[in-house]
Amino acid sequence: MSKKIFSIILVVLMIMTSTVAFAQDETVVEIAVNDGSFTTLVAALQEAELVEALSGEGPFTVFAPTDDAFADLLAQLDISAQDLLNHPQLTDVLLYHVVSGKVMSTDLSEGLEAETLKGDSIMVSLEGGVFINESEVVTADVEGSNGVIHVIDKVLVPEDFVLETEAEETVVDIAVNNGSFTTLVAALQEAELVEALSGEGPFTVFAPTDDAFADLLAQLDITAEDLLNHPQLTDVLLYHVVSGKVMSTDLSEGLEAETLKGDSIMVSLEGGVFINESEVVTADVEGSNGVIHIIDKVLVPGDFVLSEDEQEPVPLPDTGLASGTIAYSTIALLSLSGILLTKKKFK
Repeated sequence: MSKKIFSIILVVLMIMTSTVAFAQDETVVEIAVNDGSFTTLVAALQEAELVEALSGEGPFTVFAPTDDAFADLLAQLDISAQDLLNHPQLTDVLLYHVVSGKVMSTDLSEGLEAETLKGDSIMVSLEGGVFINESEVVTADVEGSNGVIHVIDKVLVPEDFVLETEAEETVVDIAVNNGSFTTLVAALQEAELVEALSGEGPFTVFAPTDDAFADLLAQLDITAEDLLNHPQLTDVLLYHVVSGKVMSTDLSEGLEAETLKGDSIMVSLEGGVFINESEVVTADVEGSNGVIHIIDKVLVPGDFVLSEDEQEPVPLPDTGLASGTIAYSTIALLSLSGILLTKKKFK
C-alpha cells in the first residue's frame, strides 16, 4: 500500500473517530436538534416540556420519526403541525417513542415487546427489515451520551390516541360554532353562564334553535332584547340544563329530571321524544363536557313572570308549551342551547 493511500485512509479514520466521539458527547435531544431532520420532533419535545427530562442521565432509547414521517401523518389526518402540537395527548405520543435503557439494534429480536415511557408496549418485527410496530427503522444505533436513537419512517401512534379534535369542544363551543343558536348564545353571554357551562360538568343541555325563539317572540309580541334584559333570564336558561350526561337511550316515559334551576322537566316518548311540550329534533350531540339535545320549542319554567308588574306567572299564548311558560324563559333556554352547541360541533 502506498504512503499516499495509507495517509488518506488514516485521515478518514480520524474524521470518523472524531465524529463518533463528538456525537457521543451529545445527548439524544442534542443529536435531534443538531441533525436538522427532526424539526417537528424537536418542536414537539419543546412544547411538551420534555427536553430537560430527555437530556438527563438516562439512558434512553428513542425511536425518532423524521420530518417527512410527521409530514405524511399530518397529510393523512388533514391537520397542521400546530394542531398536533396543541393536542392534549402530545406528551403521551412522544413518550410512546421512548424506552428506558440503551437498546442497540443487536438487542432486538423478532416479537420482542418493549414497554415505553408512556406505559404501553411497542413490538419489534424483523421480517423484511427492522420494524417498530408498523414503522421501519431506517438508521439504527445513533449513539449519544445518555442513550441511543433509531431513526424511523413513520410516527408511532398509541392505540388510545384520539386523532379527531371534535371531542375537545364543550357544549358551549358546539352551540357557538353551529350558527343555529345565536339567540341562545347571546342569552348565555348576557347571563354570564358561558364560563360555568364550559366547566368540567358533565351537563345535559336541551337547546332551542333560533327558529324556536323566533316563534315564541312572535307569539308574545316582544323582542329578543326584551328577553335578554329580563331578570329571570338565568333561571330560564338553567331550566334547560340537567346535571350529568343523559343520552337519549337513558330517557324513559314519564321520567322527571331536575334542572339546574331546581325545577323538574318531564320526558314523554309518545309519538317522538318530548321534553315537556318541546320535541327533540336532534339527539346526542356529544361534547367534551356533556351532551346536547336540540329542541323545537323554548322551555319556560312555570314561575316565569313576563313583567315586573305581574304578581303571578302570566300564561303564554297557545305556543304548544306547558301552561305557565313565558317568552323570557324561551330566551334563557336559547342562550343555554347556544352555549352548549357552541362547545360541540354538529355532524
